[in-house]
Amino acid sequence: MSAPALRLCGLELELGDRPLLMGIVNASPDSFSDGGDHPTLQSRVAHGEALLAAGADLLDVGGESAVGGRPPVPVDEERERVLPLVSRLAAGGALVSVDTYKPEVAAAAVQAGAVLINDVSGLRDPRVAGVCAATGAGLVIMHTRVEPKGTLLDPEHYDDVVADVARFLRERMAVALARGVAPEQIVLDPGPDFAKTPAQTVAVLRRLDVLKALGRPLLLAVSRKDFIGAVTGRGPRERDAGTLAALAHGADAGVHILRVHDVAAAADFLAVRQVLGGGRELAPGEGLGPDRYPSR
Repeated sequence: MSAPALRLCGLELELGDRPLLMGIVNASPDSFSDGGDHPTLQSRVAHGEALLAAGADLLDVGGESAVGGRPPVPVDEERERVLPLVSRLAAGGALVSVDTYKPEVAAAAVQAGAVLINDVSGLRDPRVAGVCAATGAGLVIMHTRVEPKGTLLDPEHYDDVVADVARFLRERMAVALARGVAPEQIVLDPGPDFAKTPAQTVAVLRRLDVLKALGRPLLLAVSRKDFIGAVTGRGPRERDAGTLAALAHGADAGVHILRVHDVAAAADFLAVRQVLGGGRELAPGEGLGPDRYPSR
């Protein structure tokens, strides 16, 4: 089956055998895994440039942590965090996504050079879809049953969590289409850990085929997530090895975009996976130098 088309501000993005890598550039001081690592605009720009050099195809800039139980960041403050960073990265040629659910931030971000809006609220405010319709920007619709910054629902909330995710994404996609967003602009995200226990997240990830049947590219944001911690017993900064296993599962399931913190490790993983799976052949002398692999 051919990959679905994806168009971002008029740019046709090629979706092939290898998932695209979306590197994470946080502009918030309280991110769950790397808050405070890049406290200045210059350090964030440098981090984004390093992710591109390591193999990122897109950069996802966020000005508000999704950690629950905290007040939302005011619109003006989020714009101050995000817009200079988007502008600098886009001016350098990066394809920039902005992680926001606020239409005012989304509109300003696209004007600053972003080509994709990553709405982790599940399109709670349909005006975000209106921004994407008017500008041609892509739109990521994520599954969640709680308000932004909300906490986990009752674990018994879902009768069938996989069916709920598919139904929710189908309904919210219909809202986006009614607002004028073209199908080719839409990406779907099952929302690992959002309003889900680790067990529910695993149940959804095991049935990505159900979500692929919705006909749009899938974005998988599993990097350092809590369900990996539940499996391994490790904290967020120690979950990169577990993240690679989750990326392998997503790649095998045909996911189109992988959102990751450690782009270099993910790029190496995908490159080796592609060769071992027969997707690329090594040339006879590739990688050999005069002082390497001496004859015995």
